Amino acid sequence: MQAIQAASNTAFPPAQTPTFYFIGVTTGKSSIIKVFPAWARRLGISETIQGIDCKWHDEPAVYRKVVSFLQSDPLSLGGLVTTHKIDLLNACRDLFDELDHYAELMGEVSCISKRDGELIGHAKDPITSGLSLEAFLPVNYWRDTGAQVFSIGAGGSSIAITSYLMEKCAPDNRPSKIIVSNRSARRLEEIKRIHTQINPGIAVEYRHCPRPEENDAVVGRLKPGSLVINATGLGKDAPGSPLTDKAVFPENGIAWDFNYRGDLLFLDQARAQKKRRDLRIEDGWVYFIHGWTSVIAEVFGISLPVSGPEFDELCEIAANLR
Repeated sequence: MQAIQAASNTAFPPAQTPTFYFIGVTTGKSSIIKVFPAWARRLGISETIQGIDCKWHDEPAVYRKVVSFLQSDPLSLGGLVTTHKIDLLNACRDLFDELDHYAELMGEVSCISKRDGELIGHAKDPITSGLSLEAFLPVNYWRDTGAQVFSIGAGGSSIAITSYLMEKCAPDNRPSKIIVSNRSARRLEEIKRIHTQINPGIAVEYRHCPRPEENDAVVGRLKPGSLVINATGLGKDAPGSPLTDKAVFPENGIAWDFNYRGDLLFLDQARAQKKRRDLRIEDGWVYFIHGWTSVIAEVFGISLPVSGPEFDELCEIAANLR
């Protein structure tokens, strides 16, 4: 598959068969290009996937061109949006006939579907990030450890996982504190606005950290067992890490990178301390699986399990093609 590089004057070719789209930055490098056709054969749905690459924080006119095409082309079924989730909705809100609860709350769209001629925007990440977290987090982890969460980045992925922790964690099993940092203060104000609407009383701290050294300082003060998340695009959409090599991870902590491909420097930094700090290290592969299967289910109008034998089979298919 050759990805289409989107621009404000791009003439998108009409789909010749029912087509699922992947809107990202470097879509041709994603494992989904091999995984999707194999999943589609297993599920009995259309195998055609087409990548559309936009620049990071592209011009609104580019996002409007992409969404207008999906809206008008009969055989374009919808698809998954990554990296551009917030920018795309900001530019195209008026083009959607309906937004789901999380899309309205979070101000982002990660899934575009069509139903009865209407274009619908969905935000799936609060659900899929939570499923991914629960896949490796021990039962009653927050209650037993009193650990904190430090989410580096205030974009869509960070909004998603913190929203999940606020809305879905039982009252007696919540992080003792959530800390969110970001390079720009504007994004921190936006995530704070969202948290204000849903926070059941978890302590939250917002840190403006334009330099990696400032994130290092936050990491160094976390309680033992705390979860440190790379919720930035650094390591995949752009090289690097939000931390320096001098950062010291919390003892018995967890380092989770939402990325699964790229230079993954954040994970390398955690691995260098794995034995000394007794760290658990997770990449974004399970997040990838949950994210894609939830969007596929929505776009094609099918039901897919989030655990059990059928889900394990889809995981195995993906792992063999990773």
